[in-house]
Amino acid sequence: MSEVLVLGATGTTGSRVVEFLQRRGTPVRRATRTPREAGQVRFDWADRSTHAAALSGASAVYLVAPIGVVDPVPVVEPFLADALAAGVRRVVLLSSSAMEEGDRPLGALHSLVRAEVPEWTVLRPSWFMQNFTGAHQVGAGVRTGEIVSATGGARVAFVDAGDIAAVAGHALTDAVPHNTDHVLTGPEAVSYAEAAEIIGKWTGTPVRHRSLSTEELTRHLAASGLPAEFAAFLAALDEDVRGGSEDRVTDAVDRVTGRPARAFREFVEAEVPRPGRA
Repeated sequence: MSEVLVLGATGTTGSRVVEFLQRRGTPVRRATRTPREAGQVRFDWADRSTHAAALSGASAVYLVAPIGVVDPVPVVEPFLADALAAGVRRVVLLSSSAMEEGDRPLGALHSLVRAEVPEWTVLRPSWFMQNFTGAHQVGAGVRTGEIVSATGGARVAFVDAGDIAAVAGHALTDAVPHNTDHVLTGPEAVSYAEAAEIIGKWTGTPVRHRSLSTEELTRHLAASGLPAEFAAFLAALDEDVRGGSEDRVTDAVDRVTGRPARAFREFVEAEVPRPGRA
C-alpha cells in the first residue's frame, strides 16, 4: 500500500493525523524539519532537495503550508508539481475558516490545489480549542488569568484538533475523493468571556477576558515579540471575528466522521489542568 506523507507531522494537527492513520493501519511517512525518530523524514519548505525523498512512494499528502510566508504559492506550487510527478494523486490542504479562496495568505492555495491535483480537499477549521492550552497567546492568558483579544463579545465555534485530524484522515483515505472544502467547527459558538468562565469554573482559578481595540491588540502582540506585520494580521482576524465571521456552526465533522464534534466544555474537562489535582 502506498504511503501518506504528512507534513508538519509533529505539529498540532499533523501529529493527530499520524495517529488517526496509524490506528487504521495506513502506512504513514512523517515529515519534519528535524527528524529525531525512526519513521520520520526530513522535509524543509526552504530546501527543495528534501522534497523528493519525502515524496518517494507517497500517493497522498497532508499539506501544511509554510508558516509565516506572505505568499506561499511560489513555494507550494513547485512542491505540488514534484508530488504529482512522483505519483501523488490526493492532497488534503490545511487552511482556515477565515480564508476564502483567493484570500492571502492561504486562500490562494485553495484554487491551486483544486486546479492541479486530481483528488483534493481543503480543510477550513475555525479557531483551535488547543489554543487554550498550548504556547498560543490565549493559552498563556489562561495560565495568567487573563485572555486578551479584540473580538469583543463575538462568538467563535472553536474546533478540536482531533476532529480536524479525523476529517483529514477520512479525506486522505476514503475510497471516494471529497473534492470539496470543509468548514470545520465545534458544535457550539462561545465568546472568549464565556470560554474564560467555563475554564475558571473547571480549574477553580478565575480567568477573565479583556477586550481591546484592534489597534491596542496590535501593539500588545508586537510588545510580546511578534513581528509588527504579523501582529497586525492577527489583530485584523480578531476584528473579523468581532464582526461575526466565526459565529457559525457546521455539521462537517459529523458528516465526514460519523460522530459528533467535541464540545468546548468536553475539551476543557479533558485537557485543561486543574491545579492541585491529579
